[in-house]
Amino acid sequence: MTGRRVLIVGDSRETHVGHHLLDAARTLGIAAQIADTSAAYRASNLRRRVLWHLAGHRPARLRPFGDEVVAAARAMQADTVIATGIAPLTAETLKTLGRLGIRRMNFLTDDPWNRAHRAPWFLSALPRYDHVWSPRHAVLHDLRRAGVRRVDYLAFGYNPAVHYPEIPDDETRARFDADVVLAGGADRDRIPWVAPLIGAGFRVALYGGYWHRYGVTRRRAGGVLDAQGLRFATTTARVSLGIVRRANRDGHAMRSYEVPAMGGCLLAERTSDHERLFGRDGDAVLYAATPAEAVTRVRWLLAHPDDRDRMVTTGRHLIAAGHHTYADRLAVMLEAS
Repeated sequence: MTGRRVLIVGDSRETHVGHHLLDAARTLGIAAQIADTSAAYRASNLRRRVLWHLAGHRPARLRPFGDEVVAAARAMQADTVIATGIAPLTAETLKTLGRLGIRRMNFLTDDPWNRAHRAPWFLSALPRYDHVWSPRHAVLHDLRRAGVRRVDYLAFGYNPAVHYPEIPDDETRARFDADVVLAGGADRDRIPWVAPLIGAGFRVALYGGYWHRYGVTRRRAGGVLDAQGLRFATTTARVSLGIVRRANRDGHAMRSYEVPAMGGCLLAERTSDHERLFGRDGDAVLYAATPAEAVTRVRWLLAHPDDRDRMVTTGRHLIAAGHHTYADRLAVMLEAS
């Protein structure tokens, strides 16, 4: 795979897929750079809000950013551009990249038909991609119907340089100590799972955006964590809750791989994706099909620390031995091109 030259279009922050793919490329010995998508959104707060709410989630610098991506691809002589999620690339930008002989891929980390993400300019650009990969079985048909020439399923993964157990010192451990942790943004799908756990008296820690917007979770909101904070929170909490977003048509999530890799005990929502990955209930994870069952399962896990430790060990081995790194995912994408 040496000799390939890849430009990644994504978020370069350490907890995001763009960063993980850049690390993956370096692991595989591939020449790679990243065009940080934050540059597409640079504008005054007022302009960003107006464009987001009234112009179909349009980035303020959509066209200039596309020009910068084309220039970066030319400069590094990229043979492939891999965009992540609802990337700020217009149909015209993708058409230009195609004329340069550059293969255009997208690892579609979000459901573009979710109303929270829906962006007409992105949906118009979708048919210009040569290959779109999605970690959601439920959207594959919609992508084909939208005119994407080649569509395949590709699960999320983990980054060994970021997702590993890290034991905090005593002071930090006290700050992150919790019975249950959930790291991920708040939405209406997740509140019915979290509220009963809080109501049952468990010490619940919530990290990510928007938890402060809901009265039942406001006091448990811990803000957005960096990569080290995510490791500390996962290894310190007794249970990590792994629930999916219905509005996103998820079968699994990024944390499905990251939590076991970081040494967390995963209580996973019972989905076909999770069952295929982790196998029988109680081997590597416990499953919960409903919020009420999650309360019962958390109570059991807290009362059985030896079983928690066993599942942590089994889950970490399963993820580490299963070719689930982002280097494995990137190799699949590039071998298909």
